[in-house]
Amino acid sequence: MADELTDYLRPEIASGLGSMELVAKFVVEGFITGLHKSPYHGFSVEFAEHRPYLPGDAIRNIDWKLFARTDRHYIKQFEEETNLRAHIIVDASRSMNYTSNPKRITKYRYATMLAGALSYLLMRQQDAVGLAIFDEELRTFMPARLKQSYLREMLRVLQITEPSHATRTETALRRVAERLTRRGLVIVISDFLDEPEAIKLPLSLMRHAGHEVIAFQVLDPAERTLELDTADATIIDVETGQQMRTQPYQLQASYQKSVNQFLSQLKDSLLAEGIDYLLLETTTPFDRALLEYLHKRQTMG
Repeated sequence: MADELTDYLRPEIASGLGSMELVAKFVVEGFITGLHKSPYHGFSVEFAEHRPYLPGDAIRNIDWKLFARTDRHYIKQFEEETNLRAHIIVDASRSMNYTSNPKRITKYRYATMLAGALSYLLMRQQDAVGLAIFDEELRTFMPARLKQSYLREMLRVLQITEPSHATRTETALRRVAERLTRRGLVIVISDFLDEPEAIKLPLSLMRHAGHEVIAFQVLDPAERTLELDTADATIIDVETGQQMRTQPYQLQASYQKSVNQFLSQLKDSLLAEGIDYLLLETTTPFDRALLEYLHKRQTMG
């Protein structure tokens, strides 16, 4: 069973599970299983609200169910209020609906599964979670709350939302920033196919307001390489619909150079503002993003 759970860290397997709630549950449980097998296993007790048993601790506070699974003694920790308020912001612009391979999930599907897993993990930690979805404008805003029924509603909204409009990152993210009245964690999941300055400005606004910000950039592998299995191809702008007939090998070198420059500029500009950045492809297992979140969580503590 442990190996099966770890398998659900793979996007193409998690995508076939059905409901977003089921995806989130299995991704997180698979992640926890993987942590117990890895050098990071110490993280698991932090986000599970446990700490190692120490001499003098009350035996009544030992989590015996966890002991049965791990053969280690951990103490349950209780807190009177939530540790954190987090908002997860998901890009639902038309470009997020792209996939280069019918067997590969779209960027939006990947983003929603990652958002669902992060929300589930945050709630598991007794943290309040909110959700925002944007394209040209802010389409959905759900303020952070700590309630299981609220989590199910957020996952439902993620599942039923369809990418349909162009992107205006700066405008939409500024609308989100205006609604964040208390400092907390902001996680933005997007392909960030916009001008780097239009991305940096609203995220910097959030950072300067005291929020911790993580930017997860999600791309399809072909968007970085332009590797197509054909001599001729029609290149289509997924947001404007403009088309261009070409031979990919003629453009590939210059395309890859431009993409790498764009990604490097975006990463450097965000890191310079104190914004954490991680590039993910739609083939990347979810544990990479979840570990990045845990790392940020440690630095916030």
